[in-house]
Amino acid sequence: MGRVHRLQTVPPFGDLPTPDGVDVVGVDLPVGRLTAYRGLPDGPSRGSVLLVPGFTGSKEDFRPLVPLLRDAGWSVLAMSRRGQGDSAAPTDPAAYTLDEEAADVVRVAALVDDGAPVHLLGHSLGGVIARAAAIASPSAFRSVTMLCSGPHGWPNRMFLARRLAAEQGNRALFDAQNPIAIGVADAALDQATRFARMRMDRSSTVGITTTAAILELADDTTAALRDTGLPTLVAHGEDDAAWPQVWQHDMAERLGARYAVIPDSAHSPAIEAPEATARLLDGFLADA
Repeated sequence: MGRVHRLQTVPPFGDLPTPDGVDVVGVDLPVGRLTAYRGLPDGPSRGSVLLVPGFTGSKEDFRPLVPLLRDAGWSVLAMSRRGQGDSAAPTDPAAYTLDEEAADVVRVAALVDDGAPVHLLGHSLGGVIARAAAIASPSAFRSVTMLCSGPHGWPNRMFLARRLAAEQGNRALFDAQNPIAIGVADAALDQATRFARMRMDRSSTVGITTTAAILELADDTTAALRDTGLPTLVAHGEDDAAWPQVWQHDMAERLGARYAVIPDSAHSPAIEAPEATARLLDGFLADA
């Protein structure tokens, strides 16, 4: 029995129902306890997959996807990064550098399949972090999927987000991104928006303002990822606008990666089109 089977279950975060066949576990790292969704197939596992969320996200961003991959025979761990939701939240900005975030991913990967290489997927900022983890420790991984994530950032990209969170708090950032919810009572919000607002309130402001700066880094490490030799997939929603789609396509070509556009989705295909996303991943992971 692998270590992922022995991870301790912990209470769910918020009021989103945990999918059938999935549980919530704690992952103890040097930074403290991170939380994760764990989905283990009923029969033999086809391999292990580690999912890394984006900027203001958490494990819950993969909530519809985890059971689909599990039912397809994959062992799945979808983590919340440090500072997100109910994961450990250091107060020192130095704890949220790209290197520290990538080191968490490498450490979690070592727990998923008793040190055997795992398939790695990063969404948006999580893709930037996943790329750094794969470059730092390529032997820890079997493949890398960049989901709605580009080759590099650009200066002042996140200026407004950083300023709002730092000067007025996380709620101001949430309100700027979700103006329809301003002043609306929790009971009047749909479940997903209510959860997202609660998650933003509970997440680390230091983590948000510091990791926002990662999205402004102009360094393009595509060549370094290609040089790892890991099979790669670059995919995004057909209406994704977080990075120019032409950049994502060009990155895929330079990586020699499989490239796919997911219909009926924008920047969050795991939520907006989970079945199509699961089919795409299942095919890529099987080939990789």
